[in-house]
Amino acid sequence: MANYSVKKGDNVVVITGKDKGKVGKVLKVNTASGRIYVEGVNLVHKSRKPRNAQERGGIIEQEGTIDVSNVMHICSGCGAAIRVKHELRDVNGKQKSVRVCPKCGIALDEKKQSAKKAARKVAKKKTEKTKKESKKD
Repeated sequence: MANYSVKKGDNVVVITGKDKGKVGKVLKVNTASGRIYVEGVNLVHKSRKPRNAQERGGIIEQEGTIDVSNVMHICSGCGAAIRVKHELRDVNGKQKSVRVCPKCGIALDEKKQSAKKAARKVAKKKTEKTKKESKKD
């Protein structure tokens, strides 16, 4: 199993081939074959036969695979197409290998909270705070 600098959910730009210059999000990484699926890149047509009366058949357009060497990661901080650099950094008191942008130096592996999770966290803190205040009174 190979170790790649591209992970699911990363934004990448295609640097060679018929879709050169297109930007998309990585949908799936196949480490065994060294290929990835990128949103809106290498669209192929596939015929689908209806399996029951409710399904519709027809020609479906879906993403095909592209070799992992044909894409470059886009840094979320500086917005440039970069070659990913790996560094050892302290994460929760442990040394861990982290993907880093060589231009601006920000870590690319940091998980970003979705808006829903962030809102829930804020709401939870408010309810805990009101409970503490009511206990003091």
